[in-house]
Amino acid sequence: MAEEIKRELRGYGEHPPDPRWPGGAAVALNFVMNFEEGSEYSLFDGDSYSEGALLEVATSRVPVGQRDLASESMYEYGVRVGFWRLRNLFLERGSPLTVFACAVALERNPEAAAAIKTSGWDICCHGWRWVEMFRLSEDEQRQHIARAVQSLEKSIGRAPSGWYCRYAPSEAMRRLLVEHGGFLYDSDAYNDDLPYWVQCAGKPHLVVPYSLAVNDTKFLSGGLVTAGEFFEYLRDTLDTLRAEGKAHPRMMSVGMHLRILGHPGRSAGLARFLDYARSQPDVWICQREEIARHWIAVHGVS
Repeated sequence: MAEEIKRELRGYGEHPPDPRWPGGAAVALNFVMNFEEGSEYSLFDGDSYSEGALLEVATSRVPVGQRDLASESMYEYGVRVGFWRLRNLFLERGSPLTVFACAVALERNPEAAAAIKTSGWDICCHGWRWVEMFRLSEDEQRQHIARAVQSLEKSIGRAPSGWYCRYAPSEAMRRLLVEHGGFLYDSDAYNDDLPYWVQCAGKPHLVVPYSLAVNDTKFLSGGLVTAGEFFEYLRDTLDTLRAEGKAHPRMMSVGMHLRILGHPGRSAGLARFLDYARSQPDVWICQREEIARHWIAVHGVS
């Protein structure tokens, strides 16, 4: 039985709570590294088609039923090159981030898994594989959750603190996460600039919303072309939130994909923005787990 999904269109309304971010910050800024490459749909893994989403071309040109080696190669760039470029960018600056980790992808790249393990970055589970959970039965979803957690514990040495599906969760997803236990929060929502509590299966459950608006996918689908455009968009978003944050502090999530932002001409815009954000005294650059734990500590469970 699917959990009843109730729509709450008002949210916090005119008077959002004061998150009381550390240091009196106006914005809690979280960078998210999506580690998906190697876990996407592929004939190599027994799927009926090759992945066609978030590619440098609009869609796969290879007939269904044949391996799309070009698509596979574009994904491979993300973990062969893009991961290391973005990793170094953040390590050089001593800035934290969150990894949305697909378990199979890290199983297949133990060197990258080891680098993440020693980085101190927090882990949000992005599924066992990068597949659409709403296409699976409840039992299959349970299996994916359990296998993902077990795999990440082996690859990274610790359980993930959060959960985020590929794009859209099933109606049962949140209930199944609560049933499994061990998750501090999920990010399967795009509807707010602050965390919030929901009741799920009779228990309080924290939601830390994500963003597809502040996301490098805009390079492939939203018209962004240059690093400068990306930097300006991120800067304008942050500055707007900083201005609002004088009265109502917010959070900002920046979504990054290794096969997209990991290319040199795009990563330059990220580097400029990270340097800009680090220069602002009212910005708390933090991990997603830190946001969740701070919210629980300051606002309690409700």
